[in-house]
Amino acid sequence: MLLLLSVLVLLAQPLGYLEAEMKTYSHTAVANACTLVMCGPVENGLPGRDGRDGRDGARGEKGDPGLPGAAGQEGMLGPPGPVGPKGDDGCAGGPGPKGDSGPRGPQGLPGVPGPAGREGSPGKQGNIGPQGNPGPKGEAGPKGEVGAPGVQGSAGTRGLPGSKGERGAPGDRGAPGNAGAAGPPGAVGAQGTPGARGPLGLKGDRGVPGEKGAKGERGLPDVTALRKQVEALQGQMQHLQATFSQYKKAELFPNGRSVGEKIFKTVGLEKPFEEAQQMCIHAGGQLASPRSEAENTALQQLVIDQNKSAFLSMTDTKTEGKFTYPTGEGLVYSNWAPGEPNNNGEAENCVEIYTNGKWNDKSCGEQRLVVCEF
Repeated sequence: MLLLLSVLVLLAQPLGYLEAEMKTYSHTAVANACTLVMCGPVENGLPGRDGRDGRDGARGEKGDPGLPGAAGQEGMLGPPGPVGPKGDDGCAGGPGPKGDSGPRGPQGLPGVPGPAGREGSPGKQGNIGPQGNPGPKGEAGPKGEVGAPGVQGSAGTRGLPGSKGERGAPGDRGAPGNAGAAGPPGAVGAQGTPGARGPLGLKGDRGVPGEKGAKGERGLPDVTALRKQVEALQGQMQHLQATFSQYKKAELFPNGRSVGEKIFKTVGLEKPFEEAQQMCIHAGGQLASPRSEAENTALQQLVIDQNKSAFLSMTDTKTEGKFTYPTGEGLVYSNWAPGEPNNNGEAENCVEIYTNGKWNDKSCGEQRLVVCEF
């Protein structure tokens, strides 16, 4: 090891110094070799071997490190090496501190309002809320049209005749009339058959009327007055029958509102327009047809109770944009929502009433609450 360090130190020295040291080392090595083999005086003997048969000496201790050699001159820069592979992405750094708020910019111009969105599908029926306080009484609606004459009722039983009145006092007897001329005497003989009765004499003058007698009990009225009374009773009977029939039909529906002589009723079912119309006709009524603000308000209350929009009877199936009642008559009252009717999709020929009382044209194929009027 010591020998190796020596060699390294020598290699680090200049060339001249190295040659001198090699000579010194050569002589020293020869002297040491002679000492090991106990050389005698130098004789001309056979050439020695290369010393490879000698035993390795004991390993010397580690020598002190030699002084560092002088720094060599800086060599020329070598060519750049190839680009190494891309390293893995480093971990994302944490968010930096929040910057100061910038100055507020000027307010922008208001945007143009977008087009109105299409009406959404009706939501599910909510729970029925508590009944609100009754609203103020609406104004009386206009008088309805005269209804069709009812069927004539059967004649009632004849009343008992009144008791006969007391007979009045007889008046004074009139003066006797002039006697007629005497006929010729008949021939004497057997009595013949009595002749024909002669003509009545002239009517005598009217006597002075007697005092008015006490009022007797009322007797039978004359035929004309009686007929008028019978007709009046028949009219009243027909009105009562129609009213009774109206209430009897309306009783088939549990929930209702009345206004004037009109009753709105519903069973809470939802149907397409045609089925709703037939359902009301079979019950003896028709789909709701509010003709005044008072009727519309009463119908609105019923719609609010059910929390559903309801079909009305009016359509414009005959003439687009001209809504009429089932009789063909034009509307006498309307309460359209803003922008309605608009025939959205060119298929809205029926009318519905919202819970706010406003009207909207709607497709007849949709299902809405059935409300009949009687």
